[in-house]
Amino acid sequence: MATIHIGVIREGKVPPDRRVPLTPKQCVEVKKRFPNVEIIIEPSEIRAYSDDEYRNEGITVSSDISECSLLIGVKEVPVEQLIPGKTYMFFSHTFKKQPYNRNLLRTILDKKIRLIDYEVLKDKNNQRIIGFGRYAGIVGCYNAFRTYGLKTGAFDLKPAHACFDRAEMEKELEHVVLPANFKMVLTGFGRVGQGAREVLQLLPIQEVSPVEFLEKSFDEPVFAQLNVEDYYDREDGKTFTRQQFYDDPSGFISTFPRYMKTANVYASCHYWSEKAPFIATREDFKNPENRLSVVADISADIDGPVGCTLRPSTVADPIYGYNPVSESEDDYTKEGVIAVMAIDNLPCELPRDASEFFGEAMLDNVFPALLGESDPDRIIERATETTLDGKLMPAFAYLEDYVQGELSH
Repeated sequence: MATIHIGVIREGKVPPDRRVPLTPKQCVEVKKRFPNVEIIIEPSEIRAYSDDEYRNEGITVSSDISECSLLIGVKEVPVEQLIPGKTYMFFSHTFKKQPYNRNLLRTILDKKIRLIDYEVLKDKNNQRIIGFGRYAGIVGCYNAFRTYGLKTGAFDLKPAHACFDRAEMEKELEHVVLPANFKMVLTGFGRVGQGAREVLQLLPIQEVSPVEFLEKSFDEPVFAQLNVEDYYDREDGKTFTRQQFYDDPSGFISTFPRYMKTANVYASCHYWSEKAPFIATREDFKNPENRLSVVADISADIDGPVGCTLRPSTVADPIYGYNPVSESEDDYTKEGVIAVMAIDNLPCELPRDASEFFGEAMLDNVFPALLGESDPDRIIERATETTLDGKLMPAFAYLEDYVQGELSH
């Protein structure tokens, strides 16, 4: 059986991303499961796992990755670093026709590169099999409480990225002190929402139903997690059905503002379609009955469904203030100004843990289809956007006009 050389490339995107697609021990496991595979690690000074950690596991570290037919990373590869005629796997952020990555896809085609996009790797039931959503929820929920502590002055948590790993971050949660009337609301039950729940389970806060959240008073901190039927309703007053909403959300209205009248903190963990109504508009935030003081916009849809999210924030500068009156940024510590946390690359704050989780999914869900003898569910084929002939795969032919459009600079 011919040897397959896989190169783990250094991340070149700015700001730098410290995550890796495979940890050192996972590289060893790949070679154990697939004896015909050799892995070469491109040297990097920014990875959460050092070059020496790979060397210590017997994995080759070399700047020469020319013999690797498959190159894997995490984020978009800078166009000048793309090597012609290779197969790449990374998050390209192109399948939704994102304007800022048009040049990237154009270059991939020009250099006759085969692109397998993590974001469209799906199982036979069309469910995504790999991603960092869970860790976005974990870190985002932690940051929600860190932001609340800074906004109120009640406690101070170490930034997640300053913690060595998730265990150290979770230890910080011991410093969280919540008032008896504290209420938190979350939207979304997907991977992000489930990750957020993992943090909430470590805190002295009880879950209540959406109805209880709205109608009852409590003498202990509580939270409610909402599904779409809890914060959207049909415009015509007819019975809400989830499938109808997913099929066409344009005939619906948001009922979320009623939660804003009683919640202190809102964490958005939902997936939002541009066809759907906004969840909380800028006018909603102007309502004098609004009680929200912290919004952790984990979904980070900029200038979208959550009106206070004006821009993404960064790991280095995670919080900004939104003044509902002026509809502009302000000092988040001021009375009446909402503290907004909208980091759009949250898993980067726990790169070792997030990488380990991602690599496990690669081992269990991706490599058997990619490196095994067969791929009966066409997992790899269906996630392949471009070919080594410099063409779009049939399933991605809809990107032709996007590729041919005026290139962004």
